[in-house]
Amino acid sequence: MQEIDLLIAGTDRPARSGARFERRNPLTGALATRAAAADAADARAAADAAAAAFPAWSELGPVARRGLLLRAAERLEARSGEFTAMMAAETGATPGWAGFNCRLAADMLREAASMTTQITGELIPSEVPGLTAMGQRQPVGVVLGIAPWNAPVILGTRALAMPLACGNTVVLKSSELCPGTHRLIGSVLLDAGLPPGVVNVVSHAPQDAAVVVDALIAHPAVRRINFTGSSRVGRLIAVKAAEHLKPVLLELGGKAPLVVLDDADLPAAVDAAAFGAFMNQGQICMSTERIVVDQAVADDFVQRLAAKAASLTVGDPADGRSVLGPLADPAGAARLQALVDDARQHGARLVAGGSIDGALVSAHVLDRVTPAMRIYHEESFGPMAAVVRVAGVEEAVQVANDTEYGLSAAVFGRDINRALAVARRIQSGICHVNGPTVHDEAQMPFGGMKASGYGRFGGKAAIAEFTELRWITVQAGERHYPF
Repeated sequence: MQEIDLLIAGTDRPARSGARFERRNPLTGALATRAAAADAADARAAADAAAAAFPAWSELGPVARRGLLLRAAERLEARSGEFTAMMAAETGATPGWAGFNCRLAADMLREAASMTTQITGELIPSEVPGLTAMGQRQPVGVVLGIAPWNAPVILGTRALAMPLACGNTVVLKSSELCPGTHRLIGSVLLDAGLPPGVVNVVSHAPQDAAVVVDALIAHPAVRRINFTGSSRVGRLIAVKAAEHLKPVLLELGGKAPLVVLDDADLPAAVDAAAFGAFMNQGQICMSTERIVVDQAVADDFVQRLAAKAASLTVGDPADGRSVLGPLADPAGAARLQALVDDARQHGARLVAGGSIDGALVSAHVLDRVTPAMRIYHEESFGPMAAVVRVAGVEEAVQVANDTEYGLSAAVFGRDINRALAVARRIQSGICHVNGPTVHDEAQMPFGGMKASGYGRFGGKAAIAEFTELRWITVQAGERHYPF
């Protein structure tokens, strides 16, 4: 068990009230961390510290910022063992998932480092003689990052890497389910040499989330918010930010479809579907939730996927052998069981899985899912693959788009032009042809549409999210005025 403090102005601080909250291992129930439970005053102190650090950080040259971010990437990789242990204790993550988190998070820091010299502007032709007009991007101030627990190192790092590269200072509001993991990101950046106050980390008890978030959004120095999490909470964040006229970048829930056309390479499609549906116990925003299969190949596909799912072991990540670990929230198992029961009552066939033991849930495959079932519409956020059988391309596209979400999608077919044509018709921010719905790279424009949010993380696309575009002019020589 570790005691976790707030990180404010480069120092470890307890909450002003002295309050703490506990996070327990979802599988064993053992105490994982006791973290400082911030209140509104603590949140404002973190934003004050970021505001005080902003002038010097925003004026620091791009090469200096790049060097610090590259050093942070090295430090993060060097401490991957600590991150792996902390993720296992707080969220039940497997070593493989934790290792991937660290590798991609380090890549995000390196990609952000490379962007420090890509924050460019443009000269714009003017009608006024002797006038030089420029479009110039500048840092905005303090950026609030709100990160979830499911990919804590990736998403915690993503919440701050590009804002820092653009010359902003940040406050990271950690998840109640992994305060230690998110606080460790702050330690890495401090250890890399970032000045005090440039990165601040605030944790809070679950019941205080609204109070802390409201205080941070309302703080006058906070000029941008980025949030990754559920669509329900994302809507609340967007409304609160709108009250203060502050832009928000939202990456929210998903119900990713994987479309299997009648000419698909079935073994490849099965491998991608299993990876997308069951990696990290299906607790990924891009997880494959609906597998839309042409009826001409459905029987063969389902048989193969059921066999693949049955081969996946579930157990304690500490044993080093289990493919699936526990759900981060054991209470979620009851909701998953309710989804399975509802689907079966309405005619679905459970062809793999069926074992739910506390937080341990085996890989489930439900065949012949229809719109009459809850699992057709609701994000399961668990190891659940729902197979929907369709007759041809038109119905496949209709089913793929029959959801309020629009984050990730995939299409499998040997005729690439045909598969690409289907991909272009799917309403999602991300779509992969002959690849899984779960795929992330630091340099890609990552984000969704519809209820999956708006705005883009990653690479050059993120520069627009974390800078102000200003129009600046310089007049040379005399200027004529009408009076």
